[in-house]
Amino acid sequence: MTEVSDDYGRQPPRRRVPGPARPARPGHPAGGGGRRPGPGARPARRPGPPRGTAPRAFRLGSPRPRLRLVGFALALVLIAFVVRLLQVQAVDASTYTAKAELNRYVVHTLTAARGGITDRNGVALATTVDAYDITADPTMFTREQLRIDDGPEQAAALLAPILGEDEDELAATLRPGNEQLRYVRLARARTPQEWNQIQDLKSALSKKAETDGSTVNVLAGVFADPSSKRIYPNGDLAAGVIGWVNAEGEGSGGLERQLDKTLAGQDGEIRYAQSGGHQVPTVGANETPAVPGSDVELTLDRDIQWAAQDAISEQVRKSRADGGYVIVQDTRTGEILAMANSPGFDPGDLAHADPDALGNGALQDAFEPGSTAKVMSMAAVLEEEAATAGTHVTVPNRLHRGDRLFKDDIDHPTWYLTLNGVLAKSSNIGTILATGELGRTQKEANQVLYSYLRKFGLGSYSGLGFPGETKGILAAPGQWSTSQQYTIPFGQGVSINALQAASVYSTIANGGVRIEPTLVKGTKDAEGGYTPAKKPKKTRVISEKTAKTLSQMLESVVDDEEGTGTKARIPGYRVAGKTGTANRVDPATGQYKGYTSSFAGFAPADQPRVTVYCAIQNATEGSYFGGQICGPVYKQVMEFALKTLQVPPTGTGPAKLPVTFTP
Repeated sequence: MTEVSDDYGRQPPRRRVPGPARPARPGHPAGGGGRRPGPGARPARRPGPPRGTAPRAFRLGSPRPRLRLVGFALALVLIAFVVRLLQVQAVDASTYTAKAELNRYVVHTLTAARGGITDRNGVALATTVDAYDITADPTMFTREQLRIDDGPEQAAALLAPILGEDEDELAATLRPGNEQLRYVRLARARTPQEWNQIQDLKSALSKKAETDGSTVNVLAGVFADPSSKRIYPNGDLAAGVIGWVNAEGEGSGGLERQLDKTLAGQDGEIRYAQSGGHQVPTVGANETPAVPGSDVELTLDRDIQWAAQDAISEQVRKSRADGGYVIVQDTRTGEILAMANSPGFDPGDLAHADPDALGNGALQDAFEPGSTAKVMSMAAVLEEEAATAGTHVTVPNRLHRGDRLFKDDIDHPTWYLTLNGVLAKSSNIGTILATGELGRTQKEANQVLYSYLRKFGLGSYSGLGFPGETKGILAAPGQWSTSQQYTIPFGQGVSINALQAASVYSTIANGGVRIEPTLVKGTKDAEGGYTPAKKPKKTRVISEKTAKTLSQMLESVVDDEEGTGTKARIPGYRVAGKTGTANRVDPATGQYKGYTSSFAGFAPADQPRVTVYCAIQNATEGSYFGGQICGPVYKQVMEFALKTLQVPPTGTGPAKLPVTFTP
């Protein structure tokens, strides 16, 4: 029989056919069941699983799930680290850099040296000296640093007596806050002696801490930055002009404020690495140097300023007045040689200054000038050729105009005066009559007079740009009241400051040309380069002929026995001047109370060089007439100024214009 193969020719396994049973051996049971192994026979096999059944094998668990879990956990950790790393190095890099810089680096301001202020001869009026700003690092006063709880309080108790500061305020400043400031200022502009005292205390505490482990140097976090201190060598001299600086070192009054940018310069800064409050010497420091401020040279003459201030202070004291001012001006240049106020103050000791005395009354106080303003009325009359110096003016004892009955300062019979005599005797009535000739109507006369007042500088700022300066009060003629149109010609109903009044007389002395007043001659920068001040503006107000006539008329006020200014005479010099006594408006009530007494003039009258103006407010003891209390001040200051400037007498006699006429 042919064999058939499957699976592509492979032969199928042959089936095993069992053969006949073997006969039993002797001694063994049939079928082998009763056989016993003989000597050397193999032991019988243990019963096993039935044939055809596979044996059960022992198998270990698979490690792959555990490896996957561990790998996943490690991956999460690595991802967290990578995300955090990206956040720190990329997203928040600038924040952490800033924190690191804050903790490692300290930036201190280098204060620029403030420029000095000198008089016209280079004499120091305000200067800057070396000083120290006392500073601290509040983070060095924490418990972690000092290992005590009251570090700020202990430090404040040691510093307060030296610095003269409040102990509680110092402790509060030293106590670290939420901001974790690394730099605070405890005191400004302290002397080297004060800083040396603090250094000695620090050294003593440091040595004691080295030898005594229980002692803590509570001043370790106190430092000093080089700074400067403003001083005024002449005390209260010209304080109203110079001004002062505040606790921050900034100009806060007078020229210190007006010229602050010029004087202050530019602060610099230094940035360095620190550790434990000390600079790390191995790490470089970045420094932007400070640029010192420029020095300012004034037109003031210290000696003339002293004479003016001494004279006005003494007269204010004698008269028990509220105050007074003196202006001294060079008639040829407009430069102010002195500007004195009384009472004054010491800009270096503001804590003890009278608040009412702060400032510069000569520029900031507006007052009615009185008869010193009559010279402008006369200038208008002469310039408009409405009259001459010899024109006859009949002056009654009373004059009715508008809604008022006008009078002179004294009762008198009818005066027969020339126009020169009207000025010499300071007649209000004569001035009203003369200015009435400026127009065909009173309205026209008012307009003409107003135009001259404006040209002389009334109602306008002087050009100095001084902080707080007043331009006075001069209403337009259309706004003049019925009485004002008659009082303004003799100096009531209009307000000016002392410099404006002085400038009027300097204009006449300068041949009718007004020069804007100046206080600054020039500046000198840190490199020594000098820059002169801008030339002042010049304006012709009246003709030279009119100015000369007015000078001669003003001489009559002082030289003629009929004049009101005889106390201002200076032996050997021709003096031109005018007295003034005006009702005064009380600043507190706005009502008339007391008087403004004044005197204005220049010398030599025929070759003018110096103008002096004096005004005293509310004299309450002795005379209050301008010629009596301001005339002597004028004389004293003018004599000193002429000698200081070495102005010789002209040697010519006075003009001697007639004062009266025979009807």
